[in-house]
Amino acid sequence: MKRLFALFPFVLMIVTLPARALEAIPPDWMDPPRTFRIDVLQVTDIEPYQQALDGFLSTLGQNGIEQGKNLLLNRVKIDFDIEKGGFWDKVGVMLRVRQEAARIAESKPDLVLTIGTPATRYARAILEDARIPVVFTAVANPLDVNAASLRDAGPGVTGSTLYMDMDESLRIVQQVFPRLRRIGMVHTDDENGVAHVAAAKAKGSDLMINVAARQVHKRDSIVPALKELYDHGQGVQMFAVPLDTYYGLRRYEPTIDLSDFGAENRIPVISFALVRVPGAILYAGADFRVVGGLAGTQAVKILKKRAKPDVLPILRQEKPTVLVDPERVQALKVALPAALLERRTQGKDGLWQVSLDD
Repeated sequence: MKRLFALFPFVLMIVTLPARALEAIPPDWMDPPRTFRIDVLQVTDIEPYQQALDGFLSTLGQNGIEQGKNLLLNRVKIDFDIEKGGFWDKVGVMLRVRQEAARIAESKPDLVLTIGTPATRYARAILEDARIPVVFTAVANPLDVNAASLRDAGPGVTGSTLYMDMDESLRIVQQVFPRLRRIGMVHTDDENGVAHVAAAKAKGSDLMINVAARQVHKRDSIVPALKELYDHGQGVQMFAVPLDTYYGLRRYEPTIDLSDFGAENRIPVISFALVRVPGAILYAGADFRVVGGLAGTQAVKILKKRAKPDVLPILRQEKPTVLVDPERVQALKVALPAALLERRTQGKDGLWQVSLDD
């Protein structure tokens, strides 16, 4: 009997081993602390791209990935004189992007963030071959970066897009300006600008709004195109700013000229993106910081949960952000709808932010 009691602890240990083997392993045992390496690749350095990166890093920080703590960030901005444009300049950009992508592939970072359409389009194949996860942001139309569809980026890639249904933005504009029938838009060969104007034209026709557009070269003044569209008051009733790098050139000269022309002729100016547009009365569109944050959401899944980009859908800002400039409202003597005023809150820089109905 004594021998039996002596064996009892040993037998008990053997019996309980399988049960212990099935217990969950503490997360700290599975993933020791590590530092993540992210390379950022973009063409040109414009304010919206910085906003997108800020949103991306903010989301990473909210999930415990921070510079100076466990994140090494290497950012490459490819210089490109976008005012010159032209076929050969674009070929030069393509070669520069591919050269940088090849260098990045050799350094084997944990993830690459591409900002904008050119960087994403020309880098993705090289990084895919190197099996380096790619997350893109600030792309107006995923199809322009060789995505399989608007929600599927294809092998090795995911991200967030500015592409959204223009229908809701135009309906918001109609609420403020119920008699609006003619909008004018000036754009260049910028991929985002072309996509945005095309979407405005398509959705505008459904709402009985005619969108007239003029394409200019990036080094051109915007004024002749504005005069042509306005046609001494017989043409467009409003100007709308698309997602086009043109408006940020020469210290925002085209944007300032547009604002001055609108003020002189008492014609409203709106923007379909949250970028600086002096004199705009209404902003109804994409917020680059929000879109960058969505890219950060996918990056966290890849870095911390080891998700493959292929299984993650392209995210997009589902609802446009709406801002109103009360000073321009007063200057143009626009009577805002009561329903819109009820949903306003004080935002940054004296602007009102208007919440949308669910």
